Amino acid sequence: MTHTPISSPGFGTYDLHGESGVTAVRTALDVGYRHVDTARMYENEAVVGEALARSDVPREEVFVATKVGHFTEPNLSPEYIRESVVESRENLGIETIDLLYVHWPYSYEAEAHLPTLNELVRDGWVRHLGVSNFTPPMLDETRALSDDPVFALQVEMHPLLQQEELVAYADEHDLTLVAYSPLAQGEVFNLPQLCDIAEKHDVSPAQVSLAWLSTKDVVPIPKASSEAHVRDNFAATDLELDDEDIARIDAIDREKRLEDEEFVDW
Repeated sequence: MTHTPISSPGFGTYDLHGESGVTAVRTALDVGYRHVDTARMYENEAVVGEALARSDVPREEVFVATKVGHFTEPNLSPEYIRESVVESRENLGIETIDLLYVHWPYSYEAEAHLPTLNELVRDGWVRHLGVSNFTPPMLDETRALSDDPVFALQVEMHPLLQQEELVAYADEHDLTLVAYSPLAQGEVFNLPQLCDIAEKHDVSPAQVSLAWLSTKDVVPIPKASSEAHVRDNFAATDLELDDEDIARIDAIDREKRLEDEEFVDW
């Protein structure tokens, strides 16, 4: 497998707004994150852009991902995609978006929308294309019809939703699997398996969850607003789980999906 050049962990920015949001993103960059994830639907691309502008980290060292096509947005059309990318570039203050995801597949039609997405890559406005919340059949169609490779798939993934099928798919087809909600919105702190492993290594359960995802070649994108949590999450890069730790997490037989099942079918 050829691994894709995307820094891990990434920094999730959902619900980060205003000056506190700028501070959180700047803190993440200062700590060492080099991958920032946002979306048009989050309405905070300008916050991320301001943090990038104020940071001492050079733009070329930061991998910036955003998304278009959430089910709360207007139905996708070629015009909407292009207009959205124009606005995203302006809000982020960057010439090229490193990774543009189709956020949800509901109004997405591969044959109708891929020509525009591929054109954005050719024009240099977007470096890589990705999809979020797609199933393998949806991915197959997009991969078959796109002029550009599908670079990444982003889905909910954590120890309570282990996504074995998607991990295998990503490995087989050489794309990066990116995990949102990698801490299960705090549920990892209530899992005895993770708490025991955290105590064993003198780390937090959050670090255990993030390190476990990394053993699967998955890129987690935890969100944090406080400096302490930003730092704690990034410290997972120094944690090496042993085979026993990994097997114990793999064996968790409880499943909890945080996304509303009305909206997901993976």
